[in-house]
Amino acid sequence: MITGRQTMSDKTKGSRHSELVREIQYHDHRYYVLDDPEISDFEYDRLYRSLVELETSHPELVTADSPTKRVGATPRADLVSVTHVAPMTSLDNTYSESELRDFIRRVKENLADDEVVRFCVEPKLDGASVELVYRQGRFVQGSTRGDGTTGEEITENLRTIRGLPLVIEHRDPLTLRAEAVIFRRDLERVNERRLLEGEQPFANPRNAASGGLRMLDPREVAERHLRLFVWQCLEGASLAPSQAIVLDRLAALGLPMHQRHKVCDGIDTIMEYLTSLDRSRRDLPFDIDGAVVKVDSFAQQGRLGKTAKFPRWAIAFKFAAERAQTRLLDIAVQVGRTGVLTPVAVLEPVQLAGTVVSRASLHNQQNIDSLDARIGDLVSIEKAGEIIPQVIAVDTGSRFPGAAVFRMPDTCPSCGTTVVRRGEEVALRCPNARCPAVIRQSILHFSRRFAMDIDHLGESLIDQLVERGLVADVADLYQLDMNALKVLDRFGPKSAENLLRAIATSKEQPLERLITGVGIELIGQVASRQLAEVAITLENLLAWTAEDVQEKLGTIDGFGPKMVEAVAVFLTDESKRNLLNKIAAQGVSRAQVANQTQRTGPLSGKSFCVTGVLTRPRDEVHAAILAAGGTVHDKVKKGTQFLVAGDKVGKSKLDAAKKNGAEIIDEARLHAMILG
Repeated sequence: MITGRQTMSDKTKGSRHSELVREIQYHDHRYYVLDDPEISDFEYDRLYRSLVELETSHPELVTADSPTKRVGATPRADLVSVTHVAPMTSLDNTYSESELRDFIRRVKENLADDEVVRFCVEPKLDGASVELVYRQGRFVQGSTRGDGTTGEEITENLRTIRGLPLVIEHRDPLTLRAEAVIFRRDLERVNERRLLEGEQPFANPRNAASGGLRMLDPREVAERHLRLFVWQCLEGASLAPSQAIVLDRLAALGLPMHQRHKVCDGIDTIMEYLTSLDRSRRDLPFDIDGAVVKVDSFAQQGRLGKTAKFPRWAIAFKFAAERAQTRLLDIAVQVGRTGVLTPVAVLEPVQLAGTVVSRASLHNQQNIDSLDARIGDLVSIEKAGEIIPQVIAVDTGSRFPGAAVFRMPDTCPSCGTTVVRRGEEVALRCPNARCPAVIRQSILHFSRRFAMDIDHLGESLIDQLVERGLVADVADLYQLDMNALKVLDRFGPKSAENLLRAIATSKEQPLERLITGVGIELIGQVASRQLAEVAITLENLLAWTAEDVQEKLGTIDGFGPKMVEAVAVFLTDESKRNLLNKIAAQGVSRAQVANQTQRTGPLSGKSFCVTGVLTRPRDEVHAAILAAGGTVHDKVKKGTQFLVAGDKVGKSKLDAAKKNGAEIIDEARLHAMILG
């Protein structure tokens, strides 16, 4: 009898556990996938606490797919590469209706005359692409896009996304492509927390999503509130005959979908839906930057095939950059790390491309004069490459009487030093190396991901460190301790511990990162690597004379005379040498490993410049080119053979490529060249 009662009790507890898991999964789907919650946060938290309490007292009930186990992994030391089931190819894109008509004409010309062709039109999600693998109905692996063929394994990070089901009612192998995004309202909450912690807020949802996916600690990923939308099934033909039906069937399996695709018969219905989507995109909770037009039938897709670069059955239609009109409230002057003074428009806050914009670049005095911009004017702003806001036009007809012409100041707004102009430069500079603004910007640059990669060091925190005299240059970062940090406002022990750990970790960055971080004029990331591969150690670099610089760097491909001179000037400047010696005394920077493979390989004799928004960090693309024997230029110049263009490429880079005869290619083409 006693045994019987115990068995019954276990069954009851097991049933209660299953019931709680199903109920929480249901509400996760309502909230994170359908964006239509049925219960309050308080009620949801009560259910979750009940599950935690039950599993704590009866750990034998815990299963791998329990909602409590989505953030259970320990931080990893690094990310592991995995090969995709099939390459994640890029799409050809267009901004015009005429080119879209040409695409549809080519599709029909390559199919039989009597075939009916329909198109599935879907929002082009502005996030980070991932691959999801299910086996026997269970989510077993997730990876980033990477170079399209190989990505980074991020399974535990993706498990933190509550809209992603860990178990589905489909036992056949299933490989999906999806987009990781963050809703704009969630980004606001994330940025509020980052500001409170003294960290730099994210500029847009895409940056927050793509950066979150590659974090080593799944617990930190969970704090980004990422969501997923599935947009492709590699085994689609086994589920349904067309893209639209597959998307519907995947949604029925509980997979997260945007549910905003539409089947269109031809160009007129396509353009009608594109116009509707463009008008309503600001009403969506997530960002889109266009739409993807796909041939709906999988059989027709197979017959159309692909070119060396793109599938013939799909094209991306990009929406025009958004513009907004607002009032120019003031013109502030910022001082950068090189001392350059830059005028910045202070605007009446306005919504633009998914973010609230209150500041925009005015570049320099010549640009202000060209626009005839004056304080109080109504101005039109646009995001350059949909990233950096800039003033593009002024409504002079609505100008207030007596609006004054703006003139750049004669003295630095930060330290009061008289500004100077070098030779024929348009820019004005503060020559004071101890200018607080110059110090702040130098530290911010030094800490950036492409330099020393010091996390948890945001602008507001840097301001406090400089204002309180705790840091006077980048070398002082390595002398900070808990006692120094405890005097900072809104900066607790946990935040201090995280910052000190990040600073200590940065000591192991290779010499090229340190050179990038200290900011030698004209020396970008590529040239920093070339310089580091010759110097090998910081001690060697400090031992160089001006003659050594000329001898060692003068013959490097891409290292022009002005760059050689810039390195020589930096190394013979007493204040710069003192800074490097101070850094060396703190044990910063490990020796650079010279790239012995860069002279041989499938890219031997070929030179590249890389620009735009890419599927992986730019330094990783540079490394892949060098490993394949190619050379990399910081900018397009005479001798640059290829411009690797990602998304949102600036017009100046494209014009430079045409001027210098560089061929413009995408990442997929680069990858094919690397493979030979």
